[in-house]
Amino acid sequence: MTATARPAAAPSILRRLDLADADSATRATVERLQRRAAVSNPAVRDAARAILDDVRIRGLAAVVDAGSTFGGAPADGRLVIGRAELTAAADALPADVRAALDQAIANVRAVAQAQIPQSTTVETAPGVTVERRWLPLRRVGCYVPGGGAPLPSSLVMTVVPALVAGVDAIVVASPAGPSGAVDAIVAGTAGLLGVGTLIVAGGAQAIGALAFGLPDAGVEPVDRIVGPGNAWVTAAKIEVSAVVGIDLPAGPSEGMVLADGDADPVLVAADLVTQAEHGPDSPAILVTTDPRLADAVEAEIARLLPHLERRDILRAALDEHGWIVLAPDLRAAIAFVDGYAPEHLSIDVADAESAAARIRNAGSIFIGPWAPESAGDYATGANHVLPTGGLARSSGPLSVEAYGRFSQVQRLDRDGLAAIAATIRTLATTEGLTAHRNAVDARFRDDAEEPAR
Repeated sequence: MTATARPAAAPSILRRLDLADADSATRATVERLQRRAAVSNPAVRDAARAILDDVRIRGLAAVVDAGSTFGGAPADGRLVIGRAELTAAADALPADVRAALDQAIANVRAVAQAQIPQSTTVETAPGVTVERRWLPLRRVGCYVPGGGAPLPSSLVMTVVPALVAGVDAIVVASPAGPSGAVDAIVAGTAGLLGVGTLIVAGGAQAIGALAFGLPDAGVEPVDRIVGPGNAWVTAAKIEVSAVVGIDLPAGPSEGMVLADGDADPVLVAADLVTQAEHGPDSPAILVTTDPRLADAVEAEIARLLPHLERRDILRAALDEHGWIVLAPDLRAAIAFVDGYAPEHLSIDVADAESAAARIRNAGSIFIGPWAPESAGDYATGANHVLPTGGLARSSGPLSVEAYGRFSQVQRLDRDGLAAIAATIRTLATTEGLTAHRNAVDARFRDDAEEPAR
């Protein structure tokens, strides 16, 4: 990998990758960045599996022990908070916070309402109909990250689509803060949304509590777990996916900006660090065709960092997962973006709409200088639970569809079965499954001859 020349005065914060270099080191770096995984550390998966096994066997006691060891446990020892206390917390929300939550909830609800799947019925032959029936799930568990940075916005993003879908029961799991207290805004948001149960736990143990239930506390297992989280949460969701549904293994947040020389470096820098403040494992990548913009953005980041509250986390994220990718032209830049499949993608190039139309793989795209990623995180109504680790190639944002499922209903009358009887008999005989063939023959056993079709 060849470092691109820069002015001596320019700060060096982000590593650089020049796509014009055709050497093996550059190709290897591109491959590593693009073929990453949501959980790449096998030790994390092994440890999460051990915690889950303990929760499955010992239940509530295992969740308490894990919380004491790894963090997120409530100081007062109350692992489950019920509806009455959550409602009281909603009544105590500050007026400005309540107003912001009301607008965010209304916008997310409006987007979710448009996503409600429709049942369909198709007649494949006279007397043969196939219905695809959509039904909401009975119980859903919503994981809401917390700890050092409580995220009531993630509670809105995970619970509102469940309400729109018509889920019967919603259980939320979220860790206590460093002091052992449940965040008042998170509790109030849960009450505002009518959540009946809040499990005060984080990490793999919270996922175990949702997947296996807490019989000692009267909490049943859920049918699906949704929501973002760190590597431990993501690993745990993958592990329990054999026994309970999951939305997608959304790991550490990712931010990418595609910009050209006309972009404002102040805005590009602001957007570039937005997602990186979620944690030290969050990638932040600028993809640009202009080395001068890259220099200006780095200088702006150096100026901005000391003024941000989570600057230590940001510095760690940028040091370990920050990149500037220099592309020889926009075509190569878009090809890199598509290969990376970012969770968040901001586009600030001359013809941003045209560039966006050429992007196949991205979780959520923000077009133009007036569309910061934080708008989608909080207020546009788009869901901010998104695929990470390259999974945007095959998965999309969290939506109402995650809170229900389709089942098939098939209806046949005598004429309908007769119309397809020969096909059933032939294929069953071809496969050697004579009991399948007999299920048709038995229905026409009183006929003097095989139905003519």
